Amino acid sequence: MKSILLHINDDMCMDARLQAALDIARACDSHITCLQSVSYEVFAPGDFAGNAMAAALPRIREAAEQLRADIEADLANEDVSWKWRFLYGAAEQKLLEQSALHDVIIVGPHDIGEEGSRGPSTMAGELALDAPAPVLVVPGSTKRMDVRAPVLIAWNGSSEAAVALRAAVPLLACSDRVFLACVGEEKENVRYDFPASEAARYLVRHGIEAEVVEIPRGKGKIADVLAKAAAARECGMLVMGAYGHSRLAEMLLGGVTRHMLSDPKLPILLAH
Repeated sequence: MKSILLHINDDMCMDARLQAALDIARACDSHITCLQSVSYEVFAPGDFAGNAMAAALPRIREAAEQLRADIEADLANEDVSWKWRFLYGAAEQKLLEQSALHDVIIVGPHDIGEEGSRGPSTMAGELALDAPAPVLVVPGSTKRMDVRAPVLIAWNGSSEAAVALRAAVPLLACSDRVFLACVGEEKENVRYDFPASEAARYLVRHGIEAEVVEIPRGKGKIADVLAKAAAARECGMLVMGAYGHSRLAEMLLGGVTRHMLSDPKLPILLAH
């Protein structure tokens, strides 16, 4: 992954995703594009004259400039290639526009202004669906992105899982151990498009040995089973396909994707 698109925003997870971007950049000799997007659309009920917007603009601008100065000061001491790009507009739209010439988009697990929410990030979900590059969701608890750590691939035989696996190949090649995890499901829910053995053979062609593991589901949610399996194997990242079900039926996010993003315990690479 030679070109990283990093979402810049003043939230609790900014330090974590900046560190993840730096760790990947060093391991893969990558370039980081720091994308800071600020929307000056401020709405207050009854503010028909725009007074609230006028009062807020200087504070928004000052905060954005201070964040840029702080992060650029940190980056000046790092041994990686980077550049800063500032754009006006909604972050998800600008990230989508800039993603065409990037290999991965790094975002946090929460939407802007919704850090207390336990729900999945709409921005991460929309990017996973629409962007041509995979999305790496980095929770705030991430101290570093050890690219040599084991990686768990959530495999259900779907085309979404296959796309995610292909997108992850550059990072999988850095890992010391790769697991293709298949969670036992009821027969009517099993996908047979691409068996795990075929996914393993694909990875071998890229010089990556993967261990296929069958994990009984039990009575828990698949997302919880995958999270526990990753923790038990000391994985540093989980790879999974997004939107395995109808967008309308699942309200944008498929069930497993929704639960995984609601409270991620480790970085998750998503692709559709």
